[in-house]
Amino acid sequence: MKKLIIIASLFLSLQACVDTKHKCGTYAVKEKQQNQIAQNKGTEQPDGTQTIPSGTYHMGQADENVPKAQYTENNIIDVENDIVYETEEIEYPASGSISRSYKKIEMNNYAPKPVPYPQTEPVQTQEHNTEGYVHTPENEYKSVQNEPLSTFSIDVDAASYTNTRRYLNNGSLPPTDAVRIEEFINYFSYNYEKPTGEDPFSITTEYASCPWNTNHQLLHVGLQGKRYEFNELENMNLVFLIDVSGSMSDQNKLPLLKKSFELMTKKLRAEDRVAIVVYAGAAGLVLPSTSGSNATAIMSAINNLNAGGSTAGGQGIELAYKIAKENFIENGINRVILATDGDFNIGSSSDGEMTRLIEEKRNDGIFITALGFGMGNYKDSKMETIADKGNGNYFYIDNLEEARKTLVTELDGTLNTIAKDVKIQIEFNPEKVKAYRLIGYVNRKLNKEDFNDDKKDAGELGAGHTVTALYEIIPANSKETITGSVDELRYQKPSATNVELKNSNEIAMIKLRYKQPNGNTSKLLVHYLSQVNSSTSENFQFSAAVAGFGMLLSESKYSNGMTYNDIVEWANNSKGIDSEGYRSEFIQLVKMADLLADKTVMK
Repeated sequence: MKKLIIIASLFLSLQACVDTKHKCGTYAVKEKQQNQIAQNKGTEQPDGTQTIPSGTYHMGQADENVPKAQYTENNIIDVENDIVYETEEIEYPASGSISRSYKKIEMNNYAPKPVPYPQTEPVQTQEHNTEGYVHTPENEYKSVQNEPLSTFSIDVDAASYTNTRRYLNNGSLPPTDAVRIEEFINYFSYNYEKPTGEDPFSITTEYASCPWNTNHQLLHVGLQGKRYEFNELENMNLVFLIDVSGSMSDQNKLPLLKKSFELMTKKLRAEDRVAIVVYAGAAGLVLPSTSGSNATAIMSAINNLNAGGSTAGGQGIELAYKIAKENFIENGINRVILATDGDFNIGSSSDGEMTRLIEEKRNDGIFITALGFGMGNYKDSKMETIADKGNGNYFYIDNLEEARKTLVTELDGTLNTIAKDVKIQIEFNPEKVKAYRLIGYVNRKLNKEDFNDDKKDAGELGAGHTVTALYEIIPANSKETITGSVDELRYQKPSATNVELKNSNEIAMIKLRYKQPNGNTSKLLVHYLSQVNSSTSENFQFSAAVAGFGMLLSESKYSNGMTYNDIVEWANNSKGIDSEGYRSEFIQLVKMADLLADKTVMK
């Protein structure tokens, strides 16, 4: 009989919601209920619990003048006043009314019970390797007479390097398609001049002999982003989007992910906000937007997560952006942080579907960071697509030290974008340069017309980040034949009579465009290269060593007999101040790759 009464009561309550055109359990209580709670009408218990008088309380879409609240299964959160009314008991009398006991708790002292997220049956992970990488043939030499312009988007991602490190530490060379040389180079910081003007980054160039082919030159272009102290950053609205599908059960996936987010949570400030969305067979909200000072609540929600089910990544992304938009901070840092192995297998799963979804969401001023975990079924191509199309960045977390680097030491750069849609276009002087090839950035190349098109998306630069690009140059006086070149054109003769250019020292004109993080119009910067360096910096030498390592691992046809021993020598000579030990680790990885490639053991 009691069960029948409860069922009837539930039906009446739900019917009341329908009759008043409110959806139960969504956003805000009606004004009468808010007033009853706020004015302490009802019976107050010794422990501070307050029993609200019986009545029908509808949880639905509030009027505009009613304070906004958020609901979970166990509590009501008054967002505007940072107050929680935690439910102690729920009864459903036969009259159809709802009687509840509430305890008023300040938000900073609130540690909610996590909302149950969608659970599905565990899925057995596949034993065979299904990792996915996009085949990207390396850049060929371009004749300056035929193609004087080179245009590309910057890239601050570093996932390819740490993913390669994972392969080497596990005793194997990486697939050649897993190697993106620009991400190797940009994993490391370089000692460039700090920006001094109104622009958010400085430009540094060097031009000298190429270490693996002394008949060629190497052009080094470096950007240094403006640095900020963490406490100087704008308030942050973050949504942790966490994959809890069955494929995330391995130790280097969800368990490592939990420890990684714990490191980051400890650094958050009281004015920062964090919400947590999870997805498996479906997506759900585990923690509504909560103050960063309440680390207990955030970590409680994270530590209660378990892996199981298929992977509805598209649904998770949709919900995460929705929550981020609802809690949007004007002029603040609004970002979704996705943590997954990238193995989306239901819903929006193809790269094309994912691209369209992310491109649609980025227009709301919400950026994304993609954190990759695990191996065996890792989908690098999807992770890169999400970051590239979502005004974001992409990192692969292979161990807790990498989590510390990305989410603690360099957190300001990871989350705080200081320039977006950053493009570089270089025009080479045919009197000085016969041919050029951009090293890396294969999937970042742009059409020359894209440089002036502000609608064309490009890469973002984070606070304190450095970006480095290298070109291998064949000088104009070289007799070398360029593979793939075309016959001399009859009607497009080079301007050999251009005396001004012929007598000029200019080697190239380097142009950059960027937008402010919230802007839509780009600014043009121009830099002229006119000097061949007789000596080179540690920046030049070490970046060349890292590029060489990537060339060998990707089996570049332009390595010109370069060996792993050469790379170790160049890196040792330019290691410089290595306070974090990243460059020393690089040298050890080169030696490991040499052993795995059955080369001579380096002493």
